[in-house]
Amino acid sequence: MILSQPGVAQEASKKFPISLFSLTVGAFAIGMTEFVIMGILPNVADDLGVSISAAGQLITMYALGVAVGAPILTMLTRNISQKKLLIFLMGLFIFGNVAAVFAPNYSILMAARLITALTHGTFFGVGAVIASRLVHPDRRAGAVSMMMAGLTIANIIGVPLGTFIGQHMGWRASFASIAVMGVLTLIGIIIFIPKLKQEKATGIMQQLKEVANPRLLVFLMISVLGNAGLFAIFTYIAPLLVEVTGFADHHVTWILVLFGCGVTLGNIIGGKLADWKLMPTILGIYFATCIILGVLTFTIHNQITAVLTIFLWGAASFAVFPGMQVRIMNLAKSAPALASTMSHSAGNLGNATGAFIGGFVITHLSLVSLPWVGAILVGLALLLAIVCFISDRKYDAA
Repeated sequence: MILSQPGVAQEASKKFPISLFSLTVGAFAIGMTEFVIMGILPNVADDLGVSISAAGQLITMYALGVAVGAPILTMLTRNISQKKLLIFLMGLFIFGNVAAVFAPNYSILMAARLITALTHGTFFGVGAVIASRLVHPDRRAGAVSMMMAGLTIANIIGVPLGTFIGQHMGWRASFASIAVMGVLTLIGIIIFIPKLKQEKATGIMQQLKEVANPRLLVFLMISVLGNAGLFAIFTYIAPLLVEVTGFADHHVTWILVLFGCGVTLGNIIGGKLADWKLMPTILGIYFATCIILGVLTFTIHNQITAVLTIFLWGAASFAVFPGMQVRIMNLAKSAPALASTMSHSAGNLGNATGAFIGGFVITHLSLVSLPWVGAILVGLALLLAIVCFISDRKYDAA
């Protein structure tokens, strides 16, 4: 067992659903604060007197905050116990969202977004480590997937709800509702997360040495490519569904909800499969995603087949995340929190890269080219993963 002391295993097993649920609620709140801005962007721009493009930088800076700031914050807080660190992060998250509620101008709102972005990657990094320590080793990926389910559910329920609140009560009310979710998470962490034995803090140089492991860096690149394949299409899913498939604008929301249901289902199933066979699951899911995106190239022209394929694509694309998270933590044994945080940084870098590639494809090719371009990007991730799998077998046999 990897829990802190005798008797904690039984205690954790009794508290398992609700203690892990505290992390799930936190992931839900973070998912809301990341994505709700997209639905209320025009409201923010009008109220603060800035252009839509300027308001859009609130999204870009958030992604940069996650990609660059989160690993730095993780290293600086390495000496803080994991439960205290979660409490600190949620306090910072609440502060950032309250600051957004009362932001008098664009600059203050940007600063508030950067503060919440810092908590994003670090929360998921430390949260994944805690989730994996709350359960038996053969259920680690399942525990991580349960925490990550909060992020996926946020896209089904939280973001539409936050957008509705912002459109009817003002965009500041959206951030106020997120702050309330943060308070609920903070209470849950204080009450239900057990105090785990604090492992000896690893020095900054040792942590950097761990994450500079070539095998780990290759897996981070796999994460970048996989996410790029996802966001090359997902960023432009609305015009794809309207202009190519022929759906009306108001139908897109419900299709995205269905996509989110697929995401949640895939996340749960992917966690269970990864606990069974980690690397074969990662390879199999990437292969399935390539096939589904190749099929989407043709099914996108028919409304029924497009919706079905998009559901399967959502399930496959997110099923790989729990396994990737656990694999990356395994490769950095002395710095699992930093490695897990960098996994989210790599994912956000992939999101930005995919959006850029998708825009380039639309400009120089066409909307209908997006699915097969996404398939190529995921295919590159698969090839790298296969190379890693073969290399690992040789490494283990040596």
